[in-house]
Amino acid sequence: MRRCLLPVLLAAAATATAVAVAGCAGVARSSTSTPLVDHGTVRIAAASETPSFDPYSTFGATQARYAYDSLVNLSPDGTVVSGLASTWQATTTTATFTLRPGITCSDGTPLTASAVARALTYAGDPANQLAGAQTVLPNVPFTVTADDPTGTVSAGTAAPFPFLTRTLGLLPIVCPAGLDRPQSLDRATHGTGPYVLTRYSPGGPYEFTVREGYTWGPAGATTAEPGLPARIVISVVPQASTTANLLLTGGVDIANVNGPDRARLTGHGLSTTDVATVVGLTFFNQRPGRPLADPALRRALVSALDHQGLANVAVGGTGRPATDFGAEGAVCHADLAAANLPTQDATEALRAAGWTHDPDGRLTKDGRPLRLRLITSPDLGPTLPPAAELMSRTWTELGADVKLVTESLPALVNAMYRTGDFDVVVGTSPGFALPVGFIPFFSGPTPAQGLNFAGVANPEYDALVAQALREPDTEGCDTWNRAAAALFRSVDALPIADGRSTVYGHRTTFATTFGGQLVPTSIRLHQ
Repeated sequence: MRRCLLPVLLAAAATATAVAVAGCAGVARSSTSTPLVDHGTVRIAAASETPSFDPYSTFGATQARYAYDSLVNLSPDGTVVSGLASTWQATTTTATFTLRPGITCSDGTPLTASAVARALTYAGDPANQLAGAQTVLPNVPFTVTADDPTGTVSAGTAAPFPFLTRTLGLLPIVCPAGLDRPQSLDRATHGTGPYVLTRYSPGGPYEFTVREGYTWGPAGATTAEPGLPARIVISVVPQASTTANLLLTGGVDIANVNGPDRARLTGHGLSTTDVATVVGLTFFNQRPGRPLADPALRRALVSALDHQGLANVAVGGTGRPATDFGAEGAVCHADLAAANLPTQDATEALRAAGWTHDPDGRLTKDGRPLRLRLITSPDLGPTLPPAAELMSRTWTELGADVKLVTESLPALVNAMYRTGDFDVVVGTSPGFALPVGFIPFFSGPTPAQGLNFAGVANPEYDALVAQALREPDTEGCDTWNRAAAALFRSVDALPIADGRSTVYGHRTTFATTFGGQLVPTSIRLHQ
């Protein structure tokens, strides 16, 4: 279950967890024609800081690709290609990977099948509460064994799961030195990847240095290629407008920009790749005691929204209301929202649900006013606070007491996964490349035992997911889409707009996976 997050946020990426691994939609490539520069430094702008570089944590998964490898990778056309494994095979209940020879960890120790099995087991242990890993791994129990003489890693699941190669195979593998001291992973990297974290400063910048002799990247990519940077420096630049200025002046070499600032970057010779996103992916807190645990209230409030107006605000121009929870290009993506979202008269729906206005015009039920805490973060995109403000105004006009709170990304994640102090959270994520990616956010336990931070409980969705998990690969798309339609009808979440962001390069070329994540071995520095 790959999270193709921008910091995903869903948090989960999905909103805030910035988990990112390669997606099924393939790889987009930028282009430029100037000569290459060897052993240079590439400067990358990130919208938010990385409090931990643990690749299995909520935040560290975003930067894991620089220092960690996975068993397999994906090619430009979306097919599976080699990573740490040279060969692999899978069914819906088993997967086997055979390691390439000669792979070493960043401390020089050889990578063994036992080390890989240990990493997979550690990442998949619910007791470790590793949110970043949970967004990648199958959401069914699994066991892993190893045969070091043959370099074979074998996994088996307790229940059918249709995408084992694209989940187990895409987890970043932490070497034994990191698993021996998990706390060290916050500020140091212990992987087999093409770079090593060599400088950490709270709030950034973060510096990675290339590894010599690396030959086991995607489809055999190496660090000996001309133009591959010797150093990568990631700086935190929260404002999209500032990021755009730095790209135009050469202050940074690579950055993702969304919203209206994209227009300023056109025609300046920057290399680009476009990224499909879902803007304003909104969750409603359904935990016990929260007002939005009532589906009738959720339907009424969403019926009151101007979906086209929200989409326009969310993209900073003329937008298109979102059609699905995931971005275009995701497996099983379909046009589901319009046919399944409620279109009731909001006032009548509220009255039918037992909400009436007191003498001051406030909505009340059983003597209690309707109070909503609506949170968002500009770290996930500059248009999200205005979109959340439009929601707030609409519901305030209905008579709700709405408290709109703009948070930093870490504070947003804390509210979602620790305190639960929110009623509505508005975030942005490219979603998942696979429909299984959404399962832990729409079902199962709440934090800390799971990722269902909004406390969603939808029996129809659960039943359809159980059926889809027994159907191999894309044969289950109709069932997956029926499951998503059930979420729309219950208003368990609301994607606001289908959007686009762009990854820009100044004197650089690169490839990106689904969700706009850079492929480190593809980066080239140009004159």
